[in-house]
Amino acid sequence: MSTRRSTTASRQASAKASPPAPTPKADPAESITPVVVSENMTPDAGPELKKQELLDKVVTRTDVKKKLAKPVVEAVLEILGEALAEGRELNLQPLGKVKLNRIKEMANARVIVAKIRQPKAGGASVISGPGGGEEDPMKDQVAQGAD
Repeated sequence: MSTRRSTTASRQASAKASPPAPTPKADPAESITPVVVSENMTPDAGPELKKQELLDKVVTRTDVKKKLAKPVVEAVLEILGEALAEGRELNLQPLGKVKLNRIKEMANARVIVAKIRQPKAGGASVISGPGGGEEDPMKDQVAQGAD
């Protein structure tokens, strides 16, 4: 029993002996700004969006029951994965246009390097015409000026 007390006493003595670390003074320019979080938002789990978090966000935005949304989300992810594996490019707005750069087959995986081009928020970069195709808005202005 005397051994325990001496060990505890030595820990307390060593803790008292070390001076407290100086706290850095906060620069007012580097102050943390508070973020307002809505009740409807799902908190981000980290830098990576995982399937469970995606499913929670879909359920929150659509007000669809989770048991109905889960098979739909899983089917969409499966179809997107198959399309990329086939080497197909995707044009899915508002996600953007996914253009494949290269595909490398490995022993246990496939590495796909791709670029995603998204339109800037607030501006319509693509105007859909009557044929369902894309039209350049400048063409209409040039055509009108030629009359």
